[in-house]
Amino acid sequence: MTEMTYAQAARLGLKEEMERDPKVWALGEDLGFEGGMAGQYKDLQAEFGVDRIVDTPISEATIMGAAIGAALAGTRPIAELRFSDFAMCAVDELVNQAAKARYMFGGQARVPMVARMPIGIRGGIAAQHSQSPEAWYTHVPGLVVVTPGTPADNRGLLKAAIRCDDPVVYMEHKG
Repeated sequence: MTEMTYAQAARLGLKEEMERDPKVWALGEDLGFEGGMAGQYKDLQAEFGVDRIVDTPISEATIMGAAIGAALAGTRPIAELRFSDFAMCAVDELVNQAAKARYMFGGQARVPMVARMPIGIRGGIAAQHSQSPEAWYTHVPGLVVVTPGTPADNRGLLKAAIRCDDPVVYMEHKG
């Protein structure tokens, strides 16, 4: 098996899913410009275009709300938030809208989206950037919560999350 980093494995899984399904796209801060916080989107905007790797302003609620609306409209968005700590700014959209949609619409609506949120601590970042709120999300009916442990897990679980018809909170370690 090829040896790769956690971020390289995530990038490969994402690239494979984008090649497989034209409805898969990602939005978030600096995905195309910087390639994401850990390089997990590196060069994907050049390969897939600005319509599928979308740079957004720093507004977690907007990123999440746009992804949920797009998922309800039939695409498979990946909402990339740079830090899970600031996902609380988008909790209404995720918990009160995405997680409940299947129940509110009698099983007739689906929200096939992934909310990627890096968790944990990394050198040089403050307490506001070092939380691991994955346990909190596990108590929300309607959400699938994933925390991969190895690069192989990261690639495979990200692919499964993208294919899932329910909203997935995907929490990768920052390190």
